[in-house]
Amino acid sequence: MLTSYNLKMPHAVYGGENAIDKITDILKASGASRVAMFTDKGIEACGLFSLPEEAVKAAGLPYDVLDDLPAEPSYMAVQKMVDEFKKSGADFIVACGGGSVLDAAKLASVLVTDEYGVKELLDEPGRARKCVPIVLIPTTAGTGAEVTPNAIVAVPEKELKVGIVNDNMIADYVILDARMIKNLPRSIAAATGVDALAHCIECFTSNKANPFSDLYAMEGLDLILNNIEKACDDPEAMEEKNRMQIAAYYGGLAITASGTTAVHALSYPLGGKYHIAHGVSNAILLVPVMKFNEPFCRERFAQVYDRCCHDGSALTTVEEKSAWVINRLDAIVRHLDIPTNLKSFGVPESDLEGLVESGMQVQRLLVNNMRPVTPEDARAIYEQIL
Repeated sequence: MLTSYNLKMPHAVYGGENAIDKITDILKASGASRVAMFTDKGIEACGLFSLPEEAVKAAGLPYDVLDDLPAEPSYMAVQKMVDEFKKSGADFIVACGGGSVLDAAKLASVLVTDEYGVKELLDEPGRARKCVPIVLIPTTAGTGAEVTPNAIVAVPEKELKVGIVNDNMIADYVILDARMIKNLPRSIAAATGVDALAHCIECFTSNKANPFSDLYAMEGLDLILNNIEKACDDPEAMEEKNRMQIAAYYGGLAITASGTTAVHALSYPLGGKYHIAHGVSNAILLVPVMKFNEPFCRERFAQVYDRCCHDGSALTTVEEKSAWVINRLDAIVRHLDIPTNLKSFGVPESDLEGLVESGMQVQRLLVNNMRPVTPEDARAIYEQIL
C-alpha cells in the first residue's frame, strides 16, 4: 500500500433525477460561445442523445455534433475526430457516450494546439494541457472514463491498446443520470458493468492501493456485487441501475487514486489485435487473474467478503472468505452470459506467444499487480482462456 497518495477529481458532479438538465446552467454560466457535442451514431440511433442535446439547445448556444467515431477506435480515428473539433471553433465540449467517446472528448480538450497530436501523446502524455472545458455524460455503468485522467486508444502497429494518462484530462463536470442507461442492451450493460467490477477489485488489490482508493473501490464493490445482475436483467430496475452508475464512477475514482492491475494489462492485446470489447476482454480474464493473485491478495479478498456479503452466510476463515469472492466473480460473469474464453472470437492457439509478448509490454499496469507476473505466468493465464 502506498504511504503517500493523492486524489484528483472533477470540479463538479451532478447525479440523480433529471441531472442532465444541469447542462443548461453549466453552459449559461461558462461564457462559452459554441459547443461541440461528442457522441457516436449508436447513441443517436437509440435516442439517448436527445436528452443532452435538448439541454444544450436550452442554453441558447450554437453547437456541432461530432459522431464519426468507430467502436474501439485507433489513435488515428480519434485524431480525425479531434481535427473536426478544431475546425468547429467550439470552446466548450459536451460528450455523451461510452468510454471511447468520453476518451476522445478528453483528448480533444487538450489538443486544440497544433504543437502535438494524439500520436505524440502516446510517447509523451505529459505534454497535454487543458485547453477547453468539458462535460462528460456516461451512457454505460462501467468504464469510469467520466472521472479518470486516462484515454485509451488502439495502436494498430503494435496490436495493442495504450493508455494516455494526464491529469489535465480530468473532466470539469460529470453528469450521472440513470435515464442514460435505462435501455442499454443487456450485453453492453453486462460487459461494462463487469469492467467497473474489475476496476474496483483490481484497485483494491493493487500495489498502489491507499486509503483514498480503498474508500471508493470498496463502496463500488459493495454496490456492484449486490446490484449488477438485476440492473442488467431488468430494464425497469432503476434503483439498481442508479447504484451501478454510481459504482462505475467510484471505480473510476479508484483508478485515479490507485491503478488497475494484470486483468487490464493482459486484456489490452485482446482489444488491440482482435477488437474484442474492452469489458468483455476484462470479464474473460477476471477470474483467471484473480485466482492467480489469490495467494497474495487473500487478506484483501477476505475484507471484501466482510463488507460486501449480505447473503446470510457466516464464513470464518480468511481462506473461505477469499474463495467466496472469487466464486462470486465467476458467478456474475456466467450469469451475465459473457464469454469466459476466446474460442468464439476465433483466436487461434498459435497466437499465444504474440499475446504474451504484447501483454508483457503493459508494464504500466503489471507493476501494480501484488503478485509479480512473469512471461511464463502470462502464458499460463492466456492458455486458460484460449
